[in-house]
Amino acid sequence: MDMTGSSAHEGGTQNVSGVSDVGGDGTLYVVATPIGNLADITLRAIETLGAVDVIAAEDTRNSSRVLERHGIATRMLSLHEHNEARRAEEIIRRLQEGQRVALITDAGTPALSDPGAVLVARVREAGFRVVPIPGPSAVIAALSVAGLAGTAFLFSGFLPERSTARRKAIAGLAGLTCTVVFYEAPHRVVEAVRDLAAELGPDREIVIARELTKLFESVHRCALGAAVAWLEADKDRQRGEFVLLVSGAEEKAGAAAVDPDKVLKLLLAELPLAQSVKLACAITGLKRGDLYPRALELSGQKVSKKDAS
Repeated sequence: MDMTGSSAHEGGTQNVSGVSDVGGDGTLYVVATPIGNLADITLRAIETLGAVDVIAAEDTRNSSRVLERHGIATRMLSLHEHNEARRAEEIIRRLQEGQRVALITDAGTPALSDPGAVLVARVREAGFRVVPIPGPSAVIAALSVAGLAGTAFLFSGFLPERSTARRKAIAGLAGLTCTVVFYEAPHRVVEAVRDLAAELGPDREIVIARELTKLFESVHRCALGAAVAWLEADKDRQRGEFVLLVSGAEEKAGAAAVDPDKVLKLLLAELPLAQSVKLACAITGLKRGDLYPRALELSGQKVSKKDAS
């Protein structure tokens, strides 16, 4: 379902003017940037990055390529996993001064398996607005070309590095019936896929999406049991950044219907008739009026017209 126009039905309003909506009231903008192709950036992202006072970037060297491509000269400061807590305090001070700050990551949407969640939480706790500027996401891009049935999915991020912990994490997801999406690094992808097959079985489907939107983009779908051989058949298939999508477990059929006669016989052999009927109602979900006449028959007692009704 396309939710892009839903705000009109929810009593909200849409900014359709085409001009920047960046204010000057101390706001943090969480901006999605390209995951590969530098042209994959929204007009709103370009306007926002050009209008803010400073950009907090995971790696300023990587981000400078995007900014230069689109003629953005805004000053940057680094914000990564090792300095995020310290930078958060600095950014909050900037917001208190009325500055506008944008947060970007190396690729895609910040705070999804990338730095940013700590900063966002602290900025919100400090009482400042946090505004999403949506755009590229490797998860959504991969799902859109996977062709896996159903709309439900779980994004699980990166699996643990060590096999024992990785297999334990996978086992905990084995019963899910939705598609499960992982990120994986090139040097671990073969072992990760091997563990996925070991824990989930060879018959599930996997989609291996590699280098999305980049020059050597590839999307391969196969049975999970065949995925390791496919990866190992060509070393180039193990290069780049990976999104792995695994189909969910099959829906289990509903529990077999309980045989009321069997339940009654077992209960009548040990308990009085009235108690047997009461327990049989609880076990089978049937009403007393349905079970009581049958209990009388099974116990060898006559069924009166009152009981039959």
